[in-house]
Amino acid sequence: MSLSIYGKLPTGERLKRIKASPNYKAGSFQNLSKTNAMAEDASFFKTIRDFMHKPKSVTPDKVLPFVKTDLKSLSKEKTQLVWFGHSSYLIFTAGKTILVDPVFSGHAAPFSFMIKAFKGSNEYGVQHLPKIDVLLLTHDHYDHLDHKTMLKLTGKVGKVVCSLGVGSHLEHWGMDKKLIHELDWWENYSDASLSFTAAPGRHFSGRGLKRGQSLWSSFILKTKDANLFLGGDSGYDSHFKDIGKKFGPFDLAILEAGQYNRSWPHIHMMPEETVQASLDLNAKQLLPVHWGKFSLAMHPWNESIQRVQKKAKELQVVLRTPLMGEAFMIGEPAQHHHWWEI
Repeated sequence: MSLSIYGKLPTGERLKRIKASPNYKAGSFQNLSKTNAMAEDASFFKTIRDFMHKPKSVTPDKVLPFVKTDLKSLSKEKTQLVWFGHSSYLIFTAGKTILVDPVFSGHAAPFSFMIKAFKGSNEYGVQHLPKIDVLLLTHDHYDHLDHKTMLKLTGKVGKVVCSLGVGSHLEHWGMDKKLIHELDWWENYSDASLSFTAAPGRHFSGRGLKRGQSLWSSFILKTKDANLFLGGDSGYDSHFKDIGKKFGPFDLAILEAGQYNRSWPHIHMMPEETVQASLDLNAKQLLPVHWGKFSLAMHPWNESIQRVQKKAKELQVVLRTPLMGEAFMIGEPAQHHHWWEI
């Protein structure tokens, strides 16, 4: 556990701030609702066995289609977004670029032979990015906070906005402490054109044996042109309605829609819950993420988007389903791609 890739637990003044948080109790951060990582009737050993014997359908049998966009030439004035698969995406808005949870190493685990990216889903890297004004990190899990990507981004971002405690990993990896702005739930960081407010999720954190030493968050991003909900990871709960009442309506909600299982129903949403959460948030459009790049559960790789699409049609929710690498304008009519039907 001493390897650099695992990061570093908070110490010193950062730890003092964490212990003073109303969300830190009994030695770790807590969810708003009682949340067990596993369902009460789930078998840990059966889950491990199932995970070690995943069906072939968890991985696509063809190279996934993608769009190769010149990211450095895109306009920053109109609010637009490029999704890179899973929960990594780039937002252009108010003359700024915001990079969220980038994972460009090709794997979502401590070592490269574990949880590899699907073929066609890892065609972008740090070298393809424009100058990044804000790096936003929702929590410290490997599929959201990638060690190799962070090393390559060091010295190439203007600011970092992240959940409380995540900065400890970043400093350990060489990120300048002065650039890092860590937020507890409901805290805000703003500059002249961007406003970030951290909000609750229903999840957990940890890169090693000890969980809950840094916070997991969703974020509300407000600019002069757009109001966006950046969901991170979360199980379904009443916090979506609370956030919608306080900060909505949203032009776009970006919500996890994959890696679910009945053995862990509280920390990841079922696809139908993802659609309902967008309604709770009072979002005009929904971008489902947390799918399309890695297999972290036992469901078929494209089942999540199929279930989201079906529920969205039933509840009349407007979906955004871009190809990986495709830029789309927020607020414009959605283009209906069914690229996962390969």
